[in-house]
Amino acid sequence: QITTVSGNEFLFQSDIDFLILDWFHAIKNAIDRLPKEQRITSRNLEFKLRRSSSIELLNNLDTESKEPKPEHRKSLIFRLNYSASDTNDRNRIKSRLKKFISRRPSLKTLQEKGLIKDQIFGSHLHSVCEHEKSTVPQFVRLCIEAVEKRGLDVDGIYRVSGNLATIQKLRFVVNQEEKLNLDDSQWEDIHVVTGALKMFFRELPEPLFPYSLFEQFVEAIKIQDNVTRIKCIRSLVKKLPRPNYDTMKILFGHLQKIAAKESVNLMSTQSLGIVFGPTLLRPEKETGNMAVHMLYQNQIVELMLSEYSKIFGSEED
Repeated sequence: QITTVSGNEFLFQSDIDFLILDWFHAIKNAIDRLPKEQRITSRNLEFKLRRSSSIELLNNLDTESKEPKPEHRKSLIFRLNYSASDTNDRNRIKSRLKKFISRRPSLKTLQEKGLIKDQIFGSHLHSVCEHEKSTVPQFVRLCIEAVEKRGLDVDGIYRVSGNLATIQKLRFVVNQEEKLNLDDSQWEDIHVVTGALKMFFRELPEPLFPYSLFEQFVEAIKIQDNVTRIKCIRSLVKKLPRPNYDTMKILFGHLQKIAAKESVNLMSTQSLGIVFGPTLLRPEKETGNMAVHMLYQNQIVELMLSEYSKIFGSEED
């Protein structure tokens, strides 16, 4: 979210990291070309573009522009900056708000009191499964069933993005543990369902492929001999915790059905690898060779789809 010195606000949203980075550089370059007296400092630029907590917002109020903004704006920042004509009044308001924020009950306390329910999105996979007494999240099963019911023949399934606002609405419904019916007309766009499923996996604190096994999967995909490579990947998959293994088996079985309809939906195993590679596995700490990692991530998913029966089948297969 960007707020200009004239008071206009703009919201840019995307799931694609490199696109967000392009936006950032384009905005920064535009600001750098302004005459010096019209520029805002790089510190303010960072403040505007980064995610900040409530405390950070309050601590940075003094650095905000003092130009008057449109009177109709009702935001908290507007009132703190311009409704208090005296500096002391403004500091007193900030102090009271800081005390209020610091005294808020913790998330754990609110959950214990039942005011906030356990979240599905953003929770660890094992936590969701323990809560549901299963090894595969119910939401994942429902999404897969919906896609296989009405999305296998859809052009660009999983590649085409759904409406982000509707995806967020679906996310909210799931997190509130409301009864979910994906056949409801509000979820009729199958790209909303696929977008929400991708978001679920993307928001896992630890990806479906655990951090501890990331490097081992990368080393396995580098093996030249195909038979040895498959055996190594299979061995690593067998090491996964039960929720990870069961969820992965169901997801990849589903994606294999998508790839089987490639002539209609134009989604090959390679295309699905590009979509799901960075979503399902990533290093715990990003290093300079991010592009190389992304290539291996895609190849791992592609191989596991192509050789699904050998990797997830029984020992006799």
